[in-house]
Amino acid sequence: MSEAYDVIVIGSGAGGGTLVRHLAPSGKRILLLERGDWLAREPQNWNVHDVFVDNRYISPDTWYDADTAKAFQPQVHYFVGGATKLYGAALYRLRAEDFGELRHHDGISPAWPIGYDEMEPYYTLAEQLYQVHGARGEDPTEPPASAPYPFPAVSHEPRIQQLADDLAAAGHHPFHAPCGVMLDEADMPYSRCVRCSTCDGFPCLVHAKSDAEVLGVRPALEHANVTLLTNARAVALKTNSAGTAVTEIEVEREGSPETYSADIVVVACGAANSAKLLLASANDKHPNGLSNGSDQLGRNYTFHNSQAVLALSKEENPTVFQKTLGLNDFYFGSDDFEFPMGNIQMVGKSQADMYRGEKPLETKLAPQRTLESMARHAVDFWLSTEDLPRPENRVTLDRDGNVRLSYRQTNEEPKQRLYHELKGLLKHAGMQPDHLIPRHAYLKTAIPVAGVAHQAGTCRFGADPATSVLNTSCRAHEVDNVYVVDTSFFPSIGAVNPALTAMANALRVGDHLLERMGVPRGEASPA
Repeated sequence: MSEAYDVIVIGSGAGGGTLVRHLAPSGKRILLLERGDWLAREPQNWNVHDVFVDNRYISPDTWYDADTAKAFQPQVHYFVGGATKLYGAALYRLRAEDFGELRHHDGISPAWPIGYDEMEPYYTLAEQLYQVHGARGEDPTEPPASAPYPFPAVSHEPRIQQLADDLAAAGHHPFHAPCGVMLDEADMPYSRCVRCSTCDGFPCLVHAKSDAEVLGVRPALEHANVTLLTNARAVALKTNSAGTAVTEIEVEREGSPETYSADIVVVACGAANSAKLLLASANDKHPNGLSNGSDQLGRNYTFHNSQAVLALSKEENPTVFQKTLGLNDFYFGSDDFEFPMGNIQMVGKSQADMYRGEKPLETKLAPQRTLESMARHAVDFWLSTEDLPRPENRVTLDRDGNVRLSYRQTNEEPKQRLYHELKGLLKHAGMQPDHLIPRHAYLKTAIPVAGVAHQAGTCRFGADPATSVLNTSCRAHEVDNVYVVDTSFFPSIGAVNPALTAMANALRVGDHLLERMGVPRGEASPA
């Protein structure tokens, strides 16, 4: 048996990495387990072919589509910092209305057991910790905020500014997207971020992206009471004989079995893998998985009904850092469609080799100069429509312990409506007519469930143990010392990127844990 800790956190991404930073100043003995390693700083970080064609940083995991039994490689990343190492750093708050019940085309998006007002101060703190750049007051759907963004919005480059001006002239409300980058446009010689074209979907070679390694784990490790173990995969959680508390964590570390113990265990492995760990921890007291008396563990998997598209500008688009504009005018519907449609935002500027990585068969015979010409004129968008939680959309394990994912999309009609709304907007924005092209960004495989970047929902929290896995503090209903702080806890996913909500909730749960451990307020403010 290894040393016992006060807290063990499993997973170092948006939830786990943020939580560890928040707890670090408490002086409590904290162990952070990460199944991956540090992501190497190397020239390949910024090489399009390495990242998008060779999938250099994607995990070698194999999951299975439960409907077809076909194996697929999920687009997941196991590194210190988790999925944030390659995310686009779009750090949106959910809308206030997303915390209540919303009627959608395909059904009901359920209310959260807490309101936006309870999450708001933690959104503000998360924006400060992750150095978010943005501008209040531009987006009519934005929720109330108790403080301005800590840094000014990232400016639009000329072609995107022209697009913003065209949209505004047509009566729409484009806004500067909230970006987590360490950029100082007023003093670029001293700016950590160099505003390059290799941000969205790439690791940041200069550590200028606001990811959970750089702004969560590294600051936490400055405290002597925090220990990080890499290449350490949690295999199972073992309980006491009554099944009321976890007493040991079984870990496979660099191929060898080890065990660790802590007063409090926090699971933050990502929605699918957190469900996998709790399901794999079944025992006599928890025969269907740890804290699964509700039969909700692994259910209600969501991951946004998204599409990446590119428009072809009549003039070349020389934009380098493109991810600066968003539009939520159709988030809750339109005059001729009463149901929510979702969010429109820019994505990183596409490059020729990305098309080969995303659609290898279709581009195999295309001359490089044709793809390069397309890339020079491309203006790239990401459209997200809310995916509704369904009990039958779920994570289960096969007899060998592999993830089996049952998933069918919801809200296809609003997704198509949002696409056509964008297409209509671009007719008057200097784009080629009838050239809004699906990009299938970052999805090399044709299996739609492989794109799991925005996965959520497998351990939903709630006040009723009969219908949820976690209580409102994100503690397992049936196991007193187990918490979950990744996006698994989401009862619904909204239509904006989930990372900031995971970060904010980790801070909220962190305050609860500090109180539970008897740490006086003010003695554990983040470093």
